[in-house]
Amino acid sequence: MIQTILCDLLGIEYPIIQGGMAWAATAELAAAVSEAGGLGVIGAGAAPPDWLKEQLHKTRLLTKKPFGVNVMLRSPYLEEIMEILLAEPVAVVTTGAGNPGKYVPALRELGTKVIPLVSSVALAKRLTRSGVDAFIAEGMESGGHIGELTSMALVPQVVDAVDLPVIAAGGIYDGRGLVAALALGAVGVQMGTRFMCAAECTIPQKVKNFVIKSRDRDTVISGTSTGHPVRALRNKLTRKYEEMEKNKAPVAEIEELGVGSLRLAMVEGNIENGTVMAGQVSAMVNKMQPAREIILEIMGGARNVIVRLNDQVV
Repeated sequence: MIQTILCDLLGIEYPIIQGGMAWAATAELAAAVSEAGGLGVIGAGAAPPDWLKEQLHKTRLLTKKPFGVNVMLRSPYLEEIMEILLAEPVAVVTTGAGNPGKYVPALRELGTKVIPLVSSVALAKRLTRSGVDAFIAEGMESGGHIGELTSMALVPQVVDAVDLPVIAAGGIYDGRGLVAALALGAVGVQMGTRFMCAAECTIPQKVKNFVIKSRDRDTVISGTSTGHPVRALRNKLTRKYEEMEKNKAPVAEIEELGVGSLRLAMVEGNIENGTVMAGQVSAMVNKMQPAREIILEIMGGARNVIVRLNDQVV
């Protein structure tokens, strides 16, 4: 069995966190991952407070194991979301797109672990002073909003720069990725794209098929000119982004193009005009699987890698 301090910190069996993908990481997926021994995470994204309340209640009906909520700190409902999480505490809150510092004391007082996502060493160092419990160092291979560094470069630098546990994210698909992350000094991994095709993930089948059919170079980065680059699968919308950025369209017009596009894909199934946020490992996802099968496959693969490496080391 492969256990790390992340397992003890979060009360989970395996050092695997499911990414809190907005509109994709719902109660069904989060509960299934937690039941399988990882940490399931509900993606609050820009969803309204009532949606989050419903997801929390549904998750608690489906599992008694620890689960978390990912909070996007740029959400228009941020204050209401935080009020809910203080009234109905969860085991873990992961955060993105900002500094969770003002909320950390109240969350930790309730026993909630706070784990921000970072894409640079400078941000990790700054957030260390806010009293968080760990970091998710996410490389640019990931789907969604990305930074500039790859996981291979970012993770060991963050590990060396802070005294808190570091979880690796971005470009991780199987047991090989888990072992590589551990070798870089991480205590576990966060995986999003792999779980998009979990049987329990509620995104439309059309979106899952789009991921399964994707090839190694089918993800593209849009929105670089706005300062908020996003990785997604290439489609009609990303080509429109490319055209607008090539023609130096105003930032406001480019950002307006993306409003509501994630929900359009992940809820309504529009894979041409919606944003299908997915990472570079999309091409490795080739079938639908229950969350438990995914996790056991990752852990079994990791053990096999370790055995093979032991045989190679003299």
